[in-house]
Amino acid sequence: MTVPQLRPYQANAVSRVVEHFRASHDPAVVVLPTGSGKSLVIAELARLARGRVLVLAHVRELVEQNHAKYQAYGLKADIFSAGLKRKDAQRQVVFGSVQSVVRNLDQFADDRFTLLVIDECHRVSLDEGASYRQVIDHLQQQNPQLKVLGLTATPYRLGQGFIYHRHYHGMVKGSDACFFRDCVFEQPLRLMVKQGYLAEPKRRDMAVEGYDFSRLAPAASGAYSEADLNQVVAGNRATPGIIAQVVEYAEGRQGVMIFAATVAHAEEIMGYLPADQAALITGGTVSQERTAIIAAFKAQTLKYLVNVAVLTTGFDAPHVDLIAILRPTESVSLYQQMVGRGLRLAPGKQDCLVLDYAGNPWDLYAPEVGEPKPDSDSEPVQVPCPACGHANLFWGKRDGDLVIEHFGRRCQGLIEDEAGKRRQCDFRFRFKVCDECGAENDIAARRCHGCETLLVDADNKLKDALKLKDAKVLRVSGMALEATTNGRGLPRLKITYHDEDGASLAEWFALETPAQRRAFYAAFLRDHLRAPGGTWQPTTPEEVVSEQRRLRHPDFVVGRKVGRHWQLRDKLFDYQGRYRKAAEAG
Repeated sequence: MTVPQLRPYQANAVSRVVEHFRASHDPAVVVLPTGSGKSLVIAELARLARGRVLVLAHVRELVEQNHAKYQAYGLKADIFSAGLKRKDAQRQVVFGSVQSVVRNLDQFADDRFTLLVIDECHRVSLDEGASYRQVIDHLQQQNPQLKVLGLTATPYRLGQGFIYHRHYHGMVKGSDACFFRDCVFEQPLRLMVKQGYLAEPKRRDMAVEGYDFSRLAPAASGAYSEADLNQVVAGNRATPGIIAQVVEYAEGRQGVMIFAATVAHAEEIMGYLPADQAALITGGTVSQERTAIIAAFKAQTLKYLVNVAVLTTGFDAPHVDLIAILRPTESVSLYQQMVGRGLRLAPGKQDCLVLDYAGNPWDLYAPEVGEPKPDSDSEPVQVPCPACGHANLFWGKRDGDLVIEHFGRRCQGLIEDEAGKRRQCDFRFRFKVCDECGAENDIAARRCHGCETLLVDADNKLKDALKLKDAKVLRVSGMALEATTNGRGLPRLKITYHDEDGASLAEWFALETPAQRRAFYAAFLRDHLRAPGGTWQPTTPEEVVSEQRRLRHPDFVVGRKVGRHWQLRDKLFDYQGRYRKAAEAG
């Protein structure tokens, strides 16, 4: 028997995991792109483990695939999966489906389990009552020193962002609440393609001839509703032309996967494809039929496989070389999983053509930012931290080589304290200041991290100001800057805020002395910079006016009457509340 040989990056991943767990019990993550051989890494780790090992996955195809790779070593392992009609858990290594294991935890009441491996670990929820967390808690009760390792191609979760807290490159990615603490190894997709381990994805944005999903908003869960999707795609006049174009592009291609928006949409698509070459799989397709369709597609007796969100993980058909996306994707994770179906290598396959008819905003090679683009003009930009020097990667915008705007809040850098313990850098690019203790807090924080005081809600500030007779609240629609002089002829910077009805409030700044410039930075510049944390330090009013492209205006300003004049007292940025902003006027 030929024992599988690990590729260099697979061997590196294994050694990093072993090194991590020798020093720590913290749950860890390995990030490997779709098609990079996670099964082989899992098999090698299971082979090296001293105690018992449980390998979990959420679909039976992955359970079977991971089990087969381990058996390829000439070793025996059990399968615990109702879908595979096997429920054995006696051997040292067990491959199971999470659904079957969580219903039979009594069969895993064994303190000899030392390693739990979770494939597609981005599915592990923060909710402690979820299936994976129940299994983890149960095994940790038996063995408090249980090691938990997750593997995924897409280390982010809808509504959460990154699923791990720290990255081994020395940066913070996810929040401190993440279950997984450390990403101990990551192999970038771009490098996999460059080294010839994966087929090159060649994306064509077909949105001009596609569907307009731009007016749809995801539900509270973060996903689009089927009713909303059907409003766009059902009976859409573009569909026949789109499928005709897919068939045209498929000329000379080996296997085509089409991702439809809804079941009704998928059924309509089937009507425009060659009947003897196409099949449809949905969540309602019975198991036996699904197995037969997949077998026919892999044997290439079918060329087109249409599906509705069911073949995004655990599906391996290396010959697929055309992916057609006819649905909006809520997350970069889902988008990567769909495209990943076509990146495995196969004989005669040069690349994978990706046709996107839904105008999805995701960049396959730049998911490191881990959050949805704030708008279509954003791109990943590097922003050095002025405190620790860490090169942060945020969504932002450039004007030539200059980063004119970024959307980062806190430095992602990890720094070591005197005891050698790593913690996140404290520098915040954007923040709200606690009125009680002056601490800088995240703009979404409800309670001060410094003194635990409840932070004043922006809506309450506006409500209180609107009640006062001597207060003026402006819904800011514009900001005008002017280099001028005061009554004594001294140079001053005048900033005027306008609302939709022509009302205005102004403030004045002097920049002649270092103390005045420091005051200008504290009272104005640090809040108004579109790219905070940079090195720009203007010294004259004229310089500020000439570079006003660097500045943003607040959403609301509040003034109070002092004698005969109005004095600006408060500004609200990054406002998200019940009052309408000027930019939202219809």
